Amino acid sequence: MKLLKAIKNNIPNAITCLNLLFGSMAVIVAFKPFETIMWGLQGYQQAFVLIALAAVADFCDGLVARLLHAVSPLGKELDSLSDCVSFGLAPAIILYNVMEAAGCDTWVCLMSLLIPVFGALRLARFNVDTNQATVFTGLPIPANAIFWIGFINYYATHHTISQWIVLALIVVLSLLMVCNLRMFSLKVHGFGIKESYKQYILLAAAVTFIVLGGVSGLACVIAFYVLMSLLFKEKEA
Repeated sequence: MKLLKAIKNNIPNAITCLNLLFGSMAVIVAFKPFETIMWGLQGYQQAFVLIALAAVADFCDGLVARLLHAVSPLGKELDSLSDCVSFGLAPAIILYNVMEAAGCDTWVCLMSLLIPVFGALRLARFNVDTNQATVFTGLPIPANAIFWIGFINYYATHHTISQWIVLALIVVLSLLMVCNLRMFSLKVHGFGIKESYKQYILLAAAVTFIVLGGVSGLACVIAFYVLMSLLFKEKEA
């Protein structure tokens, strides 16, 4: 019985480790951004797929933990460590290599490392803050990763964007993760319009941006999410 209980309690942690594994693999392929490695995709595109798989694992570990009643402090910490790699370090390394290939100054490329640094600060604050169940303080690190996937997808084929614009975006997005802006949760709290109208508006905008811009439209989705959070200010929990 003890063995079965141990196995059950560690199933969510195993899924979380998949999150970390996929994120680590994304870092590896990111160092060959424009080489076709496998699946007929270039390195940066394959990294996007691996980050998406990490996001699926990130969603499933919490769901499975609740279903199995196996939520634990260890799982929470492991989840944050995995998220820092998959949604902080991985996007930063992709951006670094794509910027380097575009001929950006080395010190500007290195500024991409602000993303995992501020992402770690965001996750640490989330872990000690009990008031972020339905309202977030600062941009969640997965949302930050989604922005960079969209932006990098556009930037990889449009090197005409100034490195100073990219640098400004790195600084702004990093600061957004640790600012005190109250941002609504992306979870639907009910099927009624009144309870979840913001989520429905964001969903409609997301479909529109992705249909019009493809993967690059993801950056616009997160920008719209930030704008909505500024317009529809959340109250303190």
